[in-house]
Amino acid sequence: MQTRMDAQMDATSLNAFMQTEFPQVASQFRIERVAPMEADVRLLVGEQHLRPGGTVSGPSMFALADLAMYAVLLAMIGPVALAVTTNASIDFMRKPEAGRDLIGRARLHKLGRTLAVGDVLIVNEGSEAVLARSGMTYAIPPRR
Repeated sequence: MQTRMDAQMDATSLNAFMQTEFPQVASQFRIERVAPMEADVRLLVGEQHLRPGGTVSGPSMFALADLAMYAVLLAMIGPVALAVTTNASIDFMRKPEAGRDLIGRARLHKLGRTLAVGDVLIVNEGSEAVLARSGMTYAIPPRR
């Protein structure tokens, strides 16, 4: 079982990192909470995330899951921009409510030297009903 360790980055430093390294997504997402092996990320839902019928699109929800897992990984290992997704799956269970941001709650189950494994639960802001669940594995580049 993974030993708990302290986070290396907090929400403020992660948001600053995203703004510098990934400005194309930083305006759409906000890291809201970081704890050991956990992070919450908000998708600031806008027109560009909606599909016909006014619901948040699957690709937008997947992007939230991927970014949430990336955020919790970086929170634990520090600013390693080249960590990459190596496996991902997502189960869509409920339709998101229109006009509300989505929250991705990421949790790492294993953090090794070369791989990290975790999951992300996606909910509407202010609700505990799970809309989607994603399992993800990230590759961690070797330290120089």
